[in-house]
Amino acid sequence: MPDPKPQNFANHRRVVFQYHVVAFLLIGANLGYAAWMSVTAFSVGNLMYLLLVIAVLLLFWYARSFATGVQDRGIRLEERLRLQRLLPLELQPRIGDFTVAQLVALRFASDGELPELAQEVLDQNIRDRDEIKRKVRDWRADHCRV
Repeated sequence: MPDPKPQNFANHRRVVFQYHVVAFLLIGANLGYAAWMSVTAFSVGNLMYLLLVIAVLLLFWYARSFATGVQDRGIRLEERLRLQRLLPLELQPRIGDFTVAQLVALRFASDGELPELAQEVLDQNIRDRDEIKRKVRDWRADHCRV
C-alpha cells in the first residue's frame, strides 16, 4: 500500500464525498420537498414524511457527532500519556489544564516541538483548534481520523 501523501494544515481534513456531500444534498433535497409538500398539500402522510426526513437529518448529524466525540476521548487519553512522557517535570502538573479541543489540535505536533507548543498554548490560553494547528511546524499526520 503506498504511503499517504504528507499531511499538513491545508490538507488534514478528511471529506468523504458520498457522506459529506451526496448524502447531505439528498437529505436536504428531501427536507425541502417534504416541507413544501406539507405546506402546499397538507396531509398526515406529508407531515409524516417531513418528520421522517427530520429524523434522518438528526441521525446524519449525530452519527458523525457521536463518532468524533468517542474519538476525541481516545485522543485525549493518548495525548495526556504523550505529554507525561515529553513535557518537562515543571510543566507536567498542568496537563490537566488542557481542554479536549487543545489536545485534539496538539496531536499534530511532533514529539520535538510538542513541549514548546504545549507551553505556549497554556501560557497564552489558545483555545482555537485551527490556531493551534497553524502553529505546528513539524506535522505529525493522523490518517485514522473519523
